[in-house]
Amino acid sequence: MTAYNDRLAVAADIPASIGLLTRLPVRLADDQVLRRGGRSAWAWPLVGVIPAGLGALAGFVALAFGAPALWAAALMLVVQVMITGALHEDGLADTADGLWGGATRARRLEIMKDSHIGTYGVIALVLSLLLRVAALMVILPADGAFWAIVVAGIVSRAPMVALAATMSKARPGGLSHAVGLVPGRTAWLAVGLSAVCALVLTPYAVLGLLFWCALGGAVVAVSAARKIGGQTGDVLGASQQVAEIAALAVFATQLG
Repeated sequence: MTAYNDRLAVAADIPASIGLLTRLPVRLADDQVLRRGGRSAWAWPLVGVIPAGLGALAGFVALAFGAPALWAAALMLVVQVMITGALHEDGLADTADGLWGGATRARRLEIMKDSHIGTYGVIALVLSLLLRVAALMVILPADGAFWAIVVAGIVSRAPMVALAATMSKARPGGLSHAVGLVPGRTAWLAVGLSAVCALVLTPYAVLGLLFWCALGGAVVAVSAARKIGGQTGDVLGASQQVAEIAALAVFATQLG
């Protein structure tokens, strides 16, 4: 059992990560999957293939039936949100409310734990959706759009693993605490897999993707470290949203 838990990667980490990051009804094989904890986080970027790929297909179908690019892009985001259960969007909203809505660390954490959404959260969500729709309107009709969207789904989840591995937890409890410690080698594997996918599928944009996604993740990490002293599950979700916006912006620039 110990040897199993200490492996860098096992196949069961993939369904475990799908079950964690999506609403898909994935059945876990046994309790060994749960005992892997943070070691399964290397597969988080791979989970991005599912909402991104299915969302892209929905967008292409809409375009094929004559829908405007705006409608196709919006439909794609609808599909993504349905698959993930708006997990990352919720994290972005809670992070924005907490980091900028409270005067003290304790108050910020209290706000982030509250299920109600405030002004900062609404603004963050609206801007996230607008920026992603604007980028997708440019990307969807372009050649190579499918792989660009899939890669954006992959690389945008790498910062989640990096922050989970390098930042201390801001509070006990919550999703981040439940996942457990993410080893450094797990984070390197997640980042490496994301970089390889980007290099193979979208070599023309790989440098821009790595730079801007890393910068977006770093901005979230620094903000969280200064205001709440670490990361939470909401902060990880916010890092995914910021990185996805950055990735889509890179592809919109390259393909537009």
